[in-house]
Formats: sequence, structure tokens, C-alpha cells
Amino acid sequence: MPAQFAGVYTAIVATATPRSALNWLRKGAGAVVLTEVATGQLALTHEALDAHPRPQAADYLRHVLVANGALPPRDEGVARTERWATDLIATLAQPQDRRLAKAYTTWRVLRRLRRGAAQRPRPRTYTAAAHVRLRAAVDFLTWLADQNLALADCRQSDVDLWLETGPAAGNVRDFLLWAAEHKHCRTLHVAPPPRSSGTATEPEQRWEQITRLLHDETVDLTDRVAGCLLLLYGQQLSRVVAMTTDQITDRDATVVLRLGRDEINLPDKLGQAVLELARAGRPYTGVGSPASRWLFPGLLPGKPITASRLSERLRRLGISALPGRRSTMIHLAGHLPAAVMADLLNLAPTTAVRWMHQAGADWTRYAASLAQDRNPEP
Repeated sequence: MPAQFAGVYTAIVATATPRSALNWLRKGAGAVVLTEVATGQLALTHEALDAHPRPQAADYLRHVLVANGALPPRDEGVARTERWATDLIATLAQPQDRRLAKAYTTWRVLRRLRRGAAQRPRPRTYTAAAHVRLRAAVDFLTWLADQNLALADCRQSDVDLWLETGPAAGNVRDFLLWAAEHKHCRTLHVAPPPRSSGTATEPEQRWEQITRLLHDETVDLTDRVAGCLLLLYGQQLSRVVAMTTDQITDRDATVVLRLGRDEINLPDKLGQAVLELARAGRPYTGVGSPASRWLFPGLLPGKPITASRLSERLRRLGISALPGRRSTMIHLAGHLPAAVMADLLNLAPTTAVRWMHQAGADWTRYAASLAQDRNPEP
């Protein structure tokens, strides 16, 4: 066996359910691709896996290889977006439009996407904005071509007509700002989308949900812990799935969780559930998964469960993630100084102040707290 596959071999042999590993080796499409790579029929590169005729199997094997050190990691969200963008730009009929769209994609959309992808924890759908903006740019250029117009000749009246074509038309704003900055068109105005605070779960309903998660042992442990972190501490699901067992400490019969700079003592019921999840792990992870520090490991080797999958699981319990978090944050902002809230929950100071405003709390408490921190008494 080539030395670079030793980790893959060890991970497959160590699968918690041996029958699953045997079935995967005998019948799994990913195992066929692994044989091709191990025997040299297929190059051990991301590019070769991208071009494989069985993309799902190749993508699963990619995660096995990366997780076990046989293949260098890369950001799959960025890679998929790059391939999607190439295909989308190719649909433009005019060469000058393809050049414009490619320049916008390279120097604005993908540059911003890579910067966002480097964040830890990163947003739940960190590629979504790139898809929306590029789709809007291509649709707008296609519409202009249908009107026998080039972008350089486009006037505000043309943009106003475009904005009447549907609610998604306003997503072209970023493209037009970029195009004007680089002298591809005159300055054209598209109003920014209105900010919406959204709905919040009713307080009584939220506490009912928390009570069930803490005490109903028929609910899956993953859902109980994730739901409590959402509804008690306002943690975004993108942050919940990125949690590791290193953030948990069992200290003198008290379970401590570190979310920000300060630690939080968990209620007994939740603390025991978190410890059980950290020690036992989820009942099933994908074949070829190495030992993981993720608190919520996923089915793809080396990866945590996705925020969208976790949101779907909670929705089945009647818990809506965004309204639930909004209710939690409003409750916390009404009871904690913003400085404390920011430190405990790993929030930016401006975010803590915004939640205080939504909760109707007095933001001056935060200013006083900052002044105290910067001018401590001797």
C-alpha cells in the first residue's frame, strides 16, 4: 500500500460499524474511485476528481483523502462557485459581456468570497451572495443585449426599466457599482435593499422548547444540545456546527463552555448532555472518517454537520432557527450589559449594541462599561 494511503486505511478499519465499512468497500462507488487512485489509474489531484464521471462518489472520496492527509485541502464551496461561474458566464452571447462578467467575477465576486471563506466561523451560506450577485450581473447583461444596448450606453432610465422586471432585479446593484468604479459605465443608481429585523419566536414558546430539549430524552442528543445552544445562548447555527470538544471543560462537577473570551457555566441538564455528546459522539459518521474534535461531526469525513442540515433537524422539532435566535438575543440584550454579552457570546461590540436597541435597552450602559474598561481604577 502506498504510504500516503495509510491514514485512509486506518480510518476505514476503525469505522464504528464494521458492516458499513465492508458494504462501502464491496459496493460503494467511492471505493471504486479509491481503487482507481490507489492503482494509479486516476491521478491523486483535485482536478482529476473534479473531472471524474461519477462526481458524487469522487467528491465523497475527496473528503476521505483530505481528512486523512492523502490530499491537500481546498475550499470546496469556493471551487464549486468557480466552476459554476465559468459555466454561467459562457451563456452570455456577446464577447464583451463575457469579458466584463469574468472581470467582475475575478476581481470582485471571487476575491470577496475567498476573504469570507477564510473567516472562522464563516457564515452559514457564505457562497450565497456570490451566486446572487453574479446571477444578477449575467441576467442584466443578457437583458441589455436583448434591448440592443451595451453596458457603456446604459442610462438610468434603462436601469429603472430593468428594476421593474422582478424583485430580484435589485441584486444588480453591486455589479453596477463595480462597473462605474472601473469606468465601464456611468454612475447608475439602485437603492439598497431595506433592512428587516424579522420575526421572533414568542417568549413562552421559546421557554417551552427549551424545557423539552433539556428534559425529553427521546429527542436525539445532537438536536437537544444544538437547540439549547441556539435558544439559551443565541448561537448562530454556523457557529454551533463549528464547535469542538476543546471548548468544553468538566470542572468540579460543573460543565464549562467557552464561546467568547469568557466561559459560561452550563445548567446541569445541558452540561450533562454536552458531556455525553462530546464523549460518545454522534451514532454514525461516514466511512473513512478519522477521529474528530468536532462536537457535531457530519457524514462527510473530517467535516462537521452542515448548518442547513442542523436547521432542518430543528425545524422537525418545531424550532425555527432565525426567529428562535432573534428571540434569545432580544431576551439576553434586555438583561445583560452589552460588554458582558459581547464577551460571553463572542459578538462584535456593534452587534451587541444593535441587539440592545432592538430589546429597548439603554445603550449608555455599554458606553459606561467601555469607559470603565479603558480607565480602570488603580
